[in-house]
Amino acid sequence: MPPYAEDPLAAGPDAGPADVDGPDPRRAAFDWTEAAARQRAEAGLVRTLRPRSAESDLLDLASNDYLGLTRRPEITEAAAEAARRWGAGSTGSRLVTGSTRLHARLERELADFCGFEAALVFSSGYTANLAALTALSARDGLIVSDAGNHASIVDGCRLARAETAVVPHADPEAVAKTLGAHPDRRALVVSDSVFSVDGDRAPLTALAEACRTHGAGLVVDDAHGFGVLGDGGRGALHAAGLAGDPDVVATLTLSKSLGSQGGAVLGPARVIEHLVNAARTFIFDTGLAPAATAGALASLRLIAAEPGLAARARTVATTLHRMLTEAGLTAVHPDAAVVSVRAPGPGEALKWAADCRELGLAVGCFRPPSVPDGISRLRLTARADLDDAQIERAVETIVRTAPEGARPA
Repeated sequence: MPPYAEDPLAAGPDAGPADVDGPDPRRAAFDWTEAAARQRAEAGLVRTLRPRSAESDLLDLASNDYLGLTRRPEITEAAAEAARRWGAGSTGSRLVTGSTRLHARLERELADFCGFEAALVFSSGYTANLAALTALSARDGLIVSDAGNHASIVDGCRLARAETAVVPHADPEAVAKTLGAHPDRRALVVSDSVFSVDGDRAPLTALAEACRTHGAGLVVDDAHGFGVLGDGGRGALHAAGLAGDPDVVATLTLSKSLGSQGGAVLGPARVIEHLVNAARTFIFDTGLAPAATAGALASLRLIAAEPGLAARARTVATTLHRMLTEAGLTAVHPDAAVVSVRAPGPGEALKWAADCRELGLAVGCFRPPSVPDGISRLRLTARADLDDAQIERAVETIVRTAPEGARPA
């Protein structure tokens, strides 16, 4: 048993009778975790926390800081000033003391920038998805969910207690067929805009058409599209011409392109008002800290002032993809800023990522059960602030450390 799992009551002056007479019977309650740990180890699926220092020599292609804003001086100073002025925390739920003028400004400017009527800020993108799905569905209703959707959407569907129909990935015909089979039920269709595993884009226009044919609402998680797609980074729904439509709701995170923390739901004002009154992850959760709120607001204003950031992130992604495929690796063509490189298996993917790290490159590693198709991958973040030399260094490292079987015969 590893040191961190040792019983803190096993020795010392406060040891009780169980320590003297034999094994502590209280330990039996979680003995099953040891068998679970062995199973994970045998499958090559052990996950490890790796605390990082404030400064690092690693070239970072693992984070979700798509536009490279999290360390921009104007962003960090805005966050610091907000902490000094408003305090370290928001002090309560949004409906009690947790709403500041910063939250109101961010919601107004976020809605305006993305082309929606209103917005509501949450403590994370995860809680934003839970809110949208639980508050906008009905127990006797239907949710149609893409098979490749993020875990927060999956959990939102479960908590909603509506019937959930999982349809094949990026298949609007399957969505339309499922909706047509339940003509008299209140329905939502939910999809990522850009899928976090392979970085491919959802067919949003076709999904909206299917929804409108059958009277369903469309909920789109734009976490990986916002800041990268659309005019100046206004998001995938803006790019598809759906932003602001009365039957469309967007969710997004403030922790990726905005380099801060938190999440938001955007949509018609009446929908946002309903969430304020009905979404449990809004009503009962502590509001987003002022520092994170101010940092996100400063980033949003910077993106508006520097619209070329979104295009640069896409250029870096396509360049990484081209160079990796030219080297013989299998990489999915990126629709936004995620570049996915396939690995032979979970063990090989884990070692590949570790070997890259040894050479000074941080990359993401996706393995089951995080990937619905069971295919392990390296996941690269194409940041807008990467220069050509850094891109070449990253590709050289990935190619050099590629395991046997990473290049198809």
